[in-house]
Amino acid sequence: MAIEKRVPGARHQVNWSEATESMTYGIVKLGDAVLEKKAAPVTNFDEELKKLVEDMFESMYAAHGIGLAAPQIGISTRLAVIDISFKEDPAQKLVIANPEIIHKEGKQRESEGCLSIPEFRENVTRSRKVKVRAQDINGNWFETEGEGLLARALQHEIDHLDGKLYIRHLSGLKRDLILRKVKKLQKAGEWK
Repeated sequence: MAIEKRVPGARHQVNWSEATESMTYGIVKLGDAVLEKKAAPVTNFDEELKKLVEDMFESMYAAHGIGLAAPQIGISTRLAVIDISFKEDPAQKLVIANPEIIHKEGKQRESEGCLSIPEFRENVTRSRKVKVRAQDINGNWFETEGEGLLARALQHEIDHLDGKLYIRHLSGLKRDLILRKVKKLQKAGEWK
């Protein structure tokens, strides 16, 4: 999920030269098949997974996002990271593996964007409050609740794990308009 305000001149693709200890991944864009299929469950909670989570946070921050699902970096695994504070409060960093929404409440309609569909934003209606059951980095099951922006981020990232982009929540007309604009950009070689 993309943050509302972008850093002027920020790039949406991760800059590999900025990587230090952590490896950053480029963000997969609309049109890549990995974004449209249901991701496989996480089964190994090992050091490799911990490294991937660290790399996902770095990739998300480098792309100026507040949430990132593994399919967005080309890995079809039910894993996502979220930090709605964008590095301001480490306690808000959240890792969810094999998540499922177990309760929804209320409605909210806000502008939403996606790192996989850069430069496009639309108002999307989602639940105002959600409860999610997921596994942590060690494979332990837990439940977490989110309201407002956190609820939106949880729903957005879990949609990614189910092969759905936020544009699926738009009217057919708005969705088709975005898809036509993306096809134009692809033809012009500006969507890679």
